[in-house]
This record gives sequence, C-alpha cells and structure tokens, in this order.
Amino acid sequence: MAAIDSPDVDSVEHHGGRPLDASRDDALRASALELLADIGYDRLTIDKIAAHAGAGKATIYRRWSGKAELVVDALMCQKAMPSPPDTGTLRGDFADLINHAEAQDGRLDAEVMIGLVSALPHDAELRDVFREQFIETHARTLITIISRAVERGEIAPPANLEMIVDVLPALVLQRLLTTGNPPDREFFERVVDDVVLPLLGLRSTALPDT
Repeated sequence: MAAIDSPDVDSVEHHGGRPLDASRDDALRASALELLADIGYDRLTIDKIAAHAGAGKATIYRRWSGKAELVVDALMCQKAMPSPPDTGTLRGDFADLINHAEAQDGRLDAEVMIGLVSALPHDAELRDVFREQFIETHARTLITIISRAVERGEIAPPANLEMIVDVLPALVLQRLLTTGNPPDREFFERVVDDVVLPLLGLRSTALPDT
C-alpha cells in the first residue's frame, strides 16, 4: 500500500506545537493490533505497521518510541476503562468491570493478547512497557475498588492484596494461552465470585445484573 502520509505538513504541525492528527493515531493503533493478531509480535515491525496504515515511519516515531510502546498504547486504548467503577458495592463494581470486558471484541482480543504475551518472556523492552502501562494500570483499578469496599466496611483490609489483585489477570492469561479462547462472561463471573470475592472474605453468591 502506498504511503499517504504528508511528512512536511505533519512535521510543521508537531514542531509548531499544534496537536497531531488523532484520527491518524487511531489508524496506526488499529493497524498495530490487527497485524499483531495476524502475525505475532516477533514478526511485527514499524515498517509493516506503517504500510498497513498507509503512513510513513516518521509519523509513527513522532508519536511512539518504537513498536513496544505503540502496541501497548493501542492495547490500553482498546481496553481502558475511563475510571474505576463506584456502584456502592464491591460486587456491583466487579459486575461493571465484567460488563466492560464483555463489550470487547473477544476473538480479536484473544489473538492480540496471545501474540503479545507469547513475546513477553524474551523481550525485555516489551515486558517493561507492558508491566508499567498495562498491568500496573489495571492493578490500580482493582486496588481502588477493593480499597473503597474496605472504607465502606464491606470487607476487612486484606493481608494479601497484591496476590488477590494478581489472580484475575493471571487466570485470564492462563485461559488464553492454554485454550486460545477469550474469557466469556461466565468465566469472569466464576473467577470473581468463586475465587476473588472469597479471598476478600465474602461468601460466594451471584453477581448482580447491571
């Protein structure tokens, strides 16, 4: 695909302090995730992303330092929740998180995550960016809703908060890597209700419908 990028215009806008084209950012993020799902992280290159998006490499490097930062940023934009839910109950907050997860494109999401996670053990740059921008961001969401439940008196302060926060993403990744199937609503509800909530001292019961 021929590049349709206009380096001169884009460069002037950037160095002149005017914002870069957000629609182009979205196209580059989408191209990165589509290619990641199709060919995996190891074969993914900035050249391929640029060609797929019909852009120039300079456009990418004006926005991201490299493919690790671009891919994780794209993933964050796809899966980010605007703010931690605050429904007034811990179960309600987890139900909101499940609703958000269910709204994602499950099959593309699974292929993207498999392509990404399989590269983590041997790519230190990707591992650092993924941990700092993705894992820790989502961990903060879980810590926030658990802390609010403690403040409301729903649960006692957990002694093993870090381990509890790690359980849900660990089981999601385990399911993806061992079965290739994206987690569905039933999976999330079982993990939250039968594993996470009991670890927080709540008896197992059905999550509320929201």
